[in-house]
Amino acid sequence: MANGKADTTLSIGELATRSGVSAEAIRYYEREHVVPAAARGGPGRYRRYDEYDVERLQFIRRARELGFSLDEVRELLALNDGSPSRPCTDVNRIARAHLAQVDEKLARLGALRAELDRVISECAGVVPVADCRILSALSGGPAHER
Repeated sequence: MANGKADTTLSIGELATRSGVSAEAIRYYEREHVVPAAARGGPGRYRRYDEYDVERLQFIRRARELGFSLDEVRELLALNDGSPSRPCTDVNRIARAHLAQVDEKLARLGALRAELDRVISECAGVVPVADCRILSALSGGPAHER
C-alpha cells in the first residue's frame, strides 16, 4: 500500500467500484476507524478518496474474505503501515491464531454434520409428524410430545 495521497480523487461510488467494497461498507469502515475519514470537497462537500483508499479497502476486503475479524484487520493494517523492515513475526502470529480458529470451527461443523446426518438417517420420511425422529431429536426426547 502506498503511504501518500495521490492527486486523483474518487467519489464513494467510484471507490466502491474500484475496491470491490460497497459504499455502505466504506462508510461503516470509516465509522469504525478502519479507514481514515474521507476528505470532503466540491460544492456538496462530498467524500473524496484516492488510490491509497482503494488499496486499503482492497486489503480489508481480502482480509475479511479470509475471515479475519475487524480487530485483526486493524492490527494487520497497523503492521502493514508500520516499518517495512520490521520482521513479520506479529503478522504470522495473527494469521496462525486465525487459522487455529478456522480449524476449531471446522471441527465443530464436522461434529454438527455427523449429528445431523445421524438424525436424518433415522427418519423414514413417511411417518406422521407426531412420530418424526428428527422432531423428536430436536425436542430432546425419545418421543415428540405435543
